[in-house]
Amino acid sequence: MSPRPRTVPDEHILGAAQRAMSRLGPARWTLAEVAKEAGLSPATLVQRFGSKRGLMLALWADAVEGIDACFDMFRPAHASPLDALLAAATEMSRHTKSPEEMANHLAYLQIDVSDPEFRQHMLVLSQRTEAGYRKLLDEAVGKKEIVPCDTARLARAISAMAGGSLISWAVFREGTAESWVRGDLETLLAAYRPTALTERGTAGKRATGGKSLLQGRGRR
Repeated sequence: MSPRPRTVPDEHILGAAQRAMSRLGPARWTLAEVAKEAGLSPATLVQRFGSKRGLMLALWADAVEGIDACFDMFRPAHASPLDALLAAATEMSRHTKSPEEMANHLAYLQIDVSDPEFRQHMLVLSQRTEAGYRKLLDEAVGKKEIVPCDTARLARAISAMAGGSLISWAVFREGTAESWVRGDLETLLAAYRPTALTERGTAGKRATGGKSLLQGRGRR
């Protein structure tokens, strides 16, 4: 006898799990809460994922497998590679609706960095995310949206700022999480735009009597 086909896809359950886990935090969410969110019985979740840990690991595996597809989706939707990068880097902030949800995400982060199995998923996701940022930055350099630079280091800075800025928003609580994070990222990227380099060169010439500060660097 062949097994019964799954009438509810994993994607539906994982989406429900993500919503319930964000709302309740790691200490409060249960398989029963996820089942209620998904419109299923808890027994169905046990059969498919085994346990809370199994469901959490399934969420991580799904995120890792989907990260490249996310970048592939963002790029065609934006004429500018920098616009696509900002959309990708603010993706998490668009789904963070309150400081309380942000606090729950930080509680999950403690699990992610301390449990080797979760950390491995997080490491791979972080590496692929930085690679996606770097690809867009390389394209932005080619299109002269930003000046030539070490795009690998800039991609890491963008990743760090996106996460840190989201925490900062939870403290200051001004505007939406997305607008807060985007503002910080735009400040970072502004220094790499060609107009910013021209303005710094002009200001340097005024300060040094006609010589650019870049021209005088290294001379004593």
